[in-house]
Amino acid sequence: MNGFGDRGSYGLGERRTLREQAGTYALLPLRIFLGVTFVYAGLDKLTDSAFLSADGAGSIGEMMRGVRDSSAIPALVDLALKSPEGFGYAIAIGELLVGLGTLVGLWARLAALGGALISLSLWLTVSWQATPYYYGNDLPYLMAWLPLVLAGAPLFSADAFLAARRRRTM
Repeated sequence: MNGFGDRGSYGLGERRTLREQAGTYALLPLRIFLGVTFVYAGLDKLTDSAFLSADGAGSIGEMMRGVRDSSAIPALVDLALKSPEGFGYAIAIGELLVGLGTLVGLWARLAALGGALISLSLWLTVSWQATPYYYGNDLPYLMAWLPLVLAGAPLFSADAFLAARRRRTM
């Protein structure tokens, strides 16, 4: 099998059905989408000086003050408001690292867990007030991360490459 992945029960030369091949690659589009989206979101925040401010139009501070009373966990918003710039940088750098880890497939389960936690925290704060709940975008992102938390990145990933290398040296 190509892609630095495990051969599973298929030996060299064994033919696999289209369904089996599709199952092998099923998480790859999700991984690429989430990785690219989180890299973009992180870079977008890091390059937006208005966002990384405590006050002013489009700032993280203004956004957090605006959702404080409608969030599921106001104490979480209060924590972010102690240092809005620091929180903004933490979210932006977290998104960037999660996205890169997901795309490269390095510590993929940990990266996916980080993505799920970022999405969970944003759902409980920023998009909690969306009615009906499915209008908010953070809950679907949270759910999208869960298959990658469970499965990791078995194909085309640094994790799979390193695992294959460890198996060869044993």
